[in-house]
Amino acid sequence: MIGKLYLIPTTLGETEPLEVMPISVKKVVEQIDYYIVENEKSARRFIKKISPKKSQPALQLMSLDKYAEELETRRYLDVCKEGINVGLLSEAGVPAIADPGASIVKLAHENNIQVVPLVGPSSILMAMMSSGFNGQNFAFNGYLPIDKSERKRAIKDLEKLSKDKNQSQIFIETPYRNEKMFADLKATLAPTTNICIAADITLPTEFIKTLTVQEWKKQKPDLHKKPAIFIIQKE
Repeated sequence: MIGKLYLIPTTLGETEPLEVMPISVKKVVEQIDYYIVENEKSARRFIKKISPKKSQPALQLMSLDKYAEELETRRYLDVCKEGINVGLLSEAGVPAIADPGASIVKLAHENNIQVVPLVGPSSILMAMMSSGFNGQNFAFNGYLPIDKSERKRAIKDLEKLSKDKNQSQIFIETPYRNEKMFADLKATLAPTTNICIAADITLPTEFIKTLTVQEWKKQKPDLHKKPAIFIIQKE
C-alpha cells in the first residue's frame, strides 16, 4: 500500500478549529504523524489545538519555507512508499492556494500518490462568495507590484480586464501595506468601479463590504495589519 497526501486546512486566525472546519479534519490529524509545514511552531500549535491528546514528540515535521532546498523537499514524500500517510499543512487557510504547497501536490501526482483535499476555510473563496460579484468568472492575481507606479498600472489593467471579460479580479496585499493599497485603489480606479474588501474572515473582527470607489472615499475601514482580500469589478 502507498501512503496518501492529505491537504489539511488550518484556521485563518485565532478561532477554534472545529468552528470553521468539519470533524473529518480532526480525525485525519489524529491519524497522521508526518507533516510538511511552513512553520514548525505554528504547525505544532494548530495540531495541539485540534487534537490535544496527540503526542507532540511523535510528530515528524518537514519544512517547506523559503529556505527549503528543492533536492530535500523532493524526498518529503518518500515515506509514502512505506505506506505512511503525509499531511500538507497550510500556514493559514487551505494548502496549495496562494501557498508554497503546490510543489508538493505536483510531486505527489508525479509519483502516483493519491492526493486527498480536506474541507476548510479559504479566504479567497469566502471573500468571493460574499462580494456580490460575478462568481461564474473570476481570477486570483496574487500580490500586485510593490513599486507604486507599477502597482497603479496593474490596477488599471485589472479594471480593464474586469470590464472586457465581465471577470471579478481578486488580489491580496501584505497586511501592513493594506492602507497604501486601499489609497491607490481609490486614486486609480474609476468612481463607478466596485471594490469588495474582506478582512479578518471567520474572526470576531470580520469585515466584508462592497461599495463603489466613490462610496469608499467616504469610508475609513481599519485594515492595518489585518489579512485582507481585495476584489474589483467594473461593470
